[in-house]
Amino acid sequence: MIRKFNKSSVHRFTIIILSNLILLLFAFGPVLEVDAQRNEATVAGDWTFDNGNAKDTSKNGIHGKFVGNPVSISGIVGKAFEFNGKGNGIGIPDSLLINTGGPYTDRTVAAFFKCKNISKNEKQVIFQEGGATRGLCIYVHSGKAYVGGWNRAEYNWNGAWISEKIRSNRWHHVALVIRNAAGKVEKDKLEMWLDGKLVDTEAGGQLHAHGNDTSIGYVTQKTIYHDGVEELSNVGWFDGIIDEVLVYNSAFDGPDFRKIAHPLSIEPKGKSTTMWGDLKAKRTEKLGSDG
Repeated sequence: MIRKFNKSSVHRFTIIILSNLILLLFAFGPVLEVDAQRNEATVAGDWTFDNGNAKDTSKNGIHGKFVGNPVSISGIVGKAFEFNGKGNGIGIPDSLLINTGGPYTDRTVAAFFKCKNISKNEKQVIFQEGGATRGLCIYVHSGKAYVGGWNRAEYNWNGAWISEKIRSNRWHHVALVIRNAAGKVEKDKLEMWLDGKLVDTEAGGQLHAHGNDTSIGYVTQKTIYHDGVEELSNVGWFDGIIDEVLVYNSAFDGPDFRKIAHPLSIEPKGKSTTMWGDLKAKRTEKLGSDG
């Protein structure tokens, strides 16, 4: 016996199938999106803060050391550290992968942050490495987040800085990228990403070895800001929360940052820790199954 279907039944069946496919795409889209440029073999340091300490969770063991007394609290992804803006920070030791090797032709530095008061006249440093001759810096000043880079020896990159408006007491994800740079100043080599989106690009070049120290939440040794001010050590204290700091010697791209910044889209609902933990677990399982 052959059962006949009228056009209405076929139409309803088609709608049901398409609806289910759309739901599956939304459910697994953030997990299935392939990393564009992120290369796990290039990880330099990854400070998740999830265990209430400043240990590097990558295989490289570049463990941070507390300055003052940052407080371990709930972050946007697991645990984070709260800094009081007066003397709390994390010092990062020298490493061939971050500052004493090089030259670094590709680099990604990224972090989540929530700044209590973005309107302060004082600069509030999220991450910095290097000094007045060569270095990188991510910081907050007068309502904006900034990224900057410079290499004033070797090939005379005087520096470039990019900024974007942010909000107080709100989680943001910021990243500085050097992409496919060489020993000369070329356009579109320095990038700023905020909340998963490209803000702008500037001229730049590769970063050579720099002996000055690296730090989170303050300036451990000299840095340079967008206004030309060169600050010495133990300044630029951050007032707020910092989470998930990473440094890679590869240049992340759009899909990478959209995946990393995904907690920003679910954090207001109070589900960030659980949902992002599930996503990280699924990603880990996928990496393991790929051998």
